[in-house]
Amino acid sequence: MTSRVVVTLDGAVLDPTEPVLHADDLAAVRGDGIFETVLVREGRACRLDAHLARLTRSAAMLDLAEPDVDAWRRAVDVALAQWEKTGGGEGAMRLLLSRGREGADGTETALVMVSAVADRVTQSRAKGVSALTLNRGFSIDATQQSPWALLGAKTLSYATNMAALRHAAREGFDEVVFRSLEGQVLEGPRSSVLAVVDRRMITPPVEHGVLRGTTVDALFEIAGDAGFDCAHEPLRVADLILADSVWLISSVTLAARVHTLDTTYLKEMPSDRVVRELVDAAVAR
Repeated sequence: MTSRVVVTLDGAVLDPTEPVLHADDLAAVRGDGIFETVLVREGRACRLDAHLARLTRSAAMLDLAEPDVDAWRRAVDVALAQWEKTGGGEGAMRLLLSRGREGADGTETALVMVSAVADRVTQSRAKGVSALTLNRGFSIDATQQSPWALLGAKTLSYATNMAALRHAAREGFDEVVFRSLEGQVLEGPRSSVLAVVDRRMITPPVEHGVLRGTTVDALFEIAGDAGFDCAHEPLRVADLILADSVWLISSVTLAARVHTLDTTYLKEMPSDRVVRELVDAAVAR
């Protein structure tokens, strides 16, 4: 069985082979909750502060109680120690916070889980991915017009994202790049989109309803010193096709180069190695 660690927010270590959620937990019956996925590398949770900050922002958007970040840090430390006992190595840590059981007002469910990094991740890092562009069905002003859509929160309601990935797989693609009703590039179901053009790194603005990427933020913090101009600017699919390179950036996969976008093959560039190294360095800080 794949190694797995499950820890409650109060630091209790659970048997990972036993059920954790009650059948009426709103995480299961409504997807009413939030989560963060954190890379575990060399015994530490990478960019934990940034993930806890985003967890706090997501909680506010869902009217959940403000997370006790110190308690989360303690639970993360327990989970890391338990992960090391399983043999350690690179792992994917998930912080999960739901509204709790139906009818049990104020009793939230909070868990820290660690498991091995999926084979898909290793392959995406090494070989890159093919991506299909799909209409997400939202306008770029949906965040302002419909704040209840929670487009800037990392919620447990991932059914649409997973359906998009299954559709892409049926079409022979690894990943998805969502676009808005206006044709603006948004994000992937589990990643941020990054275009590299000359010495510029561009990612879509959060005002367009995309999740603010902790890994892109980390990359932008150091890419300037490496000679890149970094910007949150609108992108269209044509901009991606004309870019030097296109990347799907996320906390665990890190940097997956898009080698095929719809029917267009995007050739490798000398700068690809630099982008990968910068993402690795940014997450390791």
